[in-house]
Amino acid sequence: MTTRAGFVALIGEPNAGKSTLLNRMVGAKVSIVTHKVQTTRARIRGVAMEGESQIVFVDTPGLFQPRRRLDRAMVAAAWGGAADADVVVLMIEAHRGITEGVERILEGLENIGEGRKIALAINKIDRVQSEVLLGLTKDLNERYAFADTFMISAEKGHGVDHLRGWLAEQLPEGPWLYPEDQIADLPMRMIAAEMTREKLTLRLHQELPYQLTVETENWEERKDGSAKIDQLIYVMRDGHKGIVLGKRGETIKAVSQAARAELEEFLDRKVHLFLQVKVRPNWLEESERYSEMGLDFKDGN
Repeated sequence: MTTRAGFVALIGEPNAGKSTLLNRMVGAKVSIVTHKVQTTRARIRGVAMEGESQIVFVDTPGLFQPRRRLDRAMVAAAWGGAADADVVVLMIEAHRGITEGVERILEGLENIGEGRKIALAINKIDRVQSEVLLGLTKDLNERYAFADTFMISAEKGHGVDHLRGWLAEQLPEGPWLYPEDQIADLPMRMIAAEMTREKLTLRLHQELPYQLTVETENWEERKDGSAKIDQLIYVMRDGHKGIVLGKRGETIKAVSQAARAELEEFLDRKVHLFLQVKVRPNWLEESERYSEMGLDFKDGN
């Protein structure tokens, strides 16, 4: 049997469902999924097997109009991930259609379309009538010559197997890039930090989540098979620290419990998770923070 392997970049606006699709394709949770936009910061690679093909997914940050250094670094990472991939999948929300953001992405596709196939995946198809869906499909394919179009619901799984099968056939022939049982090439320290950040994002509904970051400071393997994980939550102001801690420490405790439970499920072993909140007013301007997220500080210029 001929083996195939290659990279597939999922691109689209924030909240288009890229992380949900990645997690469903891989069959495990490797990317942060919340109701908030712009939650994916680093290019997360999830690995899916389909027959003799190994599909390495690059879940890029959402493409949006950048305002801050972190925004610019995220958008640069997204386009960089697409430019490095063998196949690109543009995800669009059926009910939102062609927004200004989608218009900008369609223009950007001209720059990366050379030498790679670009497919269209219209997500959340259960939210619109079929005639709206057909009209949107026609309109988008008139604007760009997509290699193929897929109607999917990443959340419910509709059409996902069909898309994965198609992607597997498009990849170049060659040896697999990762061991068969590996599902992500991000360091576990970063995945653990992302899981805690997701819980914070879900818990805190203000603007605050975009002004905090989580880093795994220490990871200790214990003799009994468990892991002790120490994480730092950086916030920009003293007031933010109070919000993260919550009344009598209730918020941080709930976040810690939720993150620990998910980590234990992911690692399939006991985890001792310790969170500490630190005020660091300028963390958004510190190159080390970007390195921890897998982003390039210079891209924020």
